[in-house]
Amino acid sequence: MAFIDELNIFIKAGHGGDGVVRWRHEKGKEWAGASGGNGGKGGDVYVRAVSDLNKLAQYRNKKDFIAEDGEPGGRNSCHGGDGEDLYIDVPVGSVVKNTATDRSVSLLARDQTALILKGGNGGLGNEYFKASTNTSPKESTPGKPGEEADFYIEVELVVDAGLIGLPNAGKSSLLNALTKAEAKIGSYQFTTIEPNLGDLYGFILADIPGLIEGASEGKGLGHKFLRHIKRTKILFHCISLESDDVVRDYEVVRKELGSFNKELLEKQEVIILTKTDVVTPEKLAEQLKKIKKLKKDILTVSVYDLDAIKKLQDSLVDILRLGIKK
Repeated sequence: MAFIDELNIFIKAGHGGDGVVRWRHEKGKEWAGASGGNGGKGGDVYVRAVSDLNKLAQYRNKKDFIAEDGEPGGRNSCHGGDGEDLYIDVPVGSVVKNTATDRSVSLLARDQTALILKGGNGGLGNEYFKASTNTSPKESTPGKPGEEADFYIEVELVVDAGLIGLPNAGKSSLLNALTKAEAKIGSYQFTTIEPNLGDLYGFILADIPGLIEGASEGKGLGHKFLRHIKRTKILFHCISLESDDVVRDYEVVRKELGSFNKELLEKQEVIILTKTDVVTPEKLAEQLKKIKKLKKDILTVSVYDLDAIKKLQDSLVDILRLGIKK
């Protein structure tokens, strides 16, 4: 099932039930007073965060969400039943925006809920209007309509660390090696067209699709996924040693991050030089010398070296444990 991280839907809260005109009957009398009950309240609409990050995919063929209406009032002063509230499950990290009012809510924790539309109140039955001066009221009121609106839902992943870098930097392969996530990989640009997730000893890693120069201006696929970095706690910046200029590759991605949102440049960052198996020890030393001028945490790895993978796993877990506590 394809990953869906944005969705436009129409949502409607329930209408209130109508109040009714009814009469209480007694033996020997045609009627003995007003007894029409009030209508029930229409169901409210809530959004609720769930751990299924691809929950929106289940709604791709469903565009209308409507809560239950309240029931009309009954005889003998019976109140109509309230409509059942509607809960729409969305992935943790979702931003749910009312497109008419621009009001939005962010759901950042599992089971967090937010009321987004109110159901209409029930109408009044004729018993409500009974008074000493009006013992036989024939009045009632209809139920009020529920609120309704179009909504735009956008998912911004909430993960511990994001793997970023240019296309073919080895992010998907590295995610697979570190977490057994089984992300699809290939030797072409935009290998990853959706974020892939993996679990590294309890820490969630996300492989963010490759950025290209100009991504922050909408070029390629990168801009679509830059938002997924916003709530990532730590960035693992992957740079392939196949590159003839690792510093240039680093600066291209950093420029796109800053153009999209300067706050991204303030996040903790670890540089991971990937594909050490494609260079000689001398070439690796040369590239390390260049990149160390950036004064960042720098690690190296080859996905074909099990010892290197284990060493990297241990280093990243230590970094994550320290970084998350800050």
